[in-house]
Amino acid sequence: MKVRSGASDAGPPSSRGVRRRRRKRSSKVTWRSLALSAVGVAVALSVTFLLLVFPSLAGPSTGRAVELDVAPDAPRDTVVAQLRDAGLLRHPRLFALYARLTGLRPVPGPHVLTDEASAAELVRRLERRGGAAHVRVTFPEGFTRFDMAKRLAKRHVTTERAFLAATEDRELMRELGIGAPTAEGYLFPATYDLALDAEAKDVARRLKAELDKRVGALEQAHPLGRAELERSLGWTRHEILTLASVVEKEAAVDEERATIASVFLNRLRDPAFRRKVLQSDPTSGYGCVAMGARIPSCAGFTGKITPAMNRDPANPYSTYAHTGLPPGPICNPSASSVRAVLAPASTRYLYFVARGGGRHAFSERLEEHDTAVKDLKDRKANEH
Repeated sequence: MKVRSGASDAGPPSSRGVRRRRRKRSSKVTWRSLALSAVGVAVALSVTFLLLVFPSLAGPSTGRAVELDVAPDAPRDTVVAQLRDAGLLRHPRLFALYARLTGLRPVPGPHVLTDEASAAELVRRLERRGGAAHVRVTFPEGFTRFDMAKRLAKRHVTTERAFLAATEDRELMRELGIGAPTAEGYLFPATYDLALDAEAKDVARRLKAELDKRVGALEQAHPLGRAELERSLGWTRHEILTLASVVEKEAAVDEERATIASVFLNRLRDPAFRRKVLQSDPTSGYGCVAMGARIPSCAGFTGKITPAMNRDPANPYSTYAHTGLPPGPICNPSASSVRAVLAPASTRYLYFVARGGGRHAFSERLEEHDTAVKDLKDRKANEH
């Protein structure tokens, strides 16, 4: 008698069922792989966009300048919030991610930024590691450091406040070898290629380096003039730059610079000219620019120099109220004015007065000068 086992009733699994189950498992693996691949591609595309495309996208507007102060050790998120609140970011969240990925480390202190700048440009300016966009800035001859500060701010190189602070920073003055309270007169007027949002001290260093090169060359070209100024008046480069700055403000045409320099030097050297006053109006005006309300007669100063300003002993720059040179330069002089001091014309003139057309009438004696002044007044009266 044959006995059939219950287990044998099910029979072996069919090959078709095995293949079906295998296909299901394979299908699940394939979809999972595809999903993971899609996620990977999406992540790669996002990172690529964030690092290659987003950084070059322009900012939200067309060049509005914003002054931004970055506190020392300010967290990255705080700086990003400052940028956002200032309206400098088109996509604040994307910029926050970009700043995190690139490890943004802004330099503390004042920055001047613009709202058309891309994310990459903002990072370059904030970090000041080089590579930021540059701009050409021209400083005309005779610009004061106050004029330069305004132009630098207008061209988005530094803030006005930062540049003025740099040009009176005692430590920087020592570093640059300037034995004066400020860098006035030591910032050579020329055209420079400067980085946007540059460090103000670096800009001052650049201008001073140019002066050292230019004035050094002039001193080498006129060694006898340099030696004579030191011998007869005890002058150093500081005094030379100071008189050159006065010549710069008084001269309107190049060919008169050396003659104007001779007038001032004659006044200082001629023993017959007892009271050694230079009597230059621009010196009083500079006192009002540099010291403002600290000088009573400068109240309400708008650029016009009055007799009261010239006579005011509270104005240390007044060369009417005080003898000799002013305390320091009253502007940043040109190479031509420095040359005029190192190689002045050989004259006996002690006086000059404007006679129109940017030119002057020069006199040896006071009587001649008074006549020239009267002629000028009569001519002006007839014109009116």
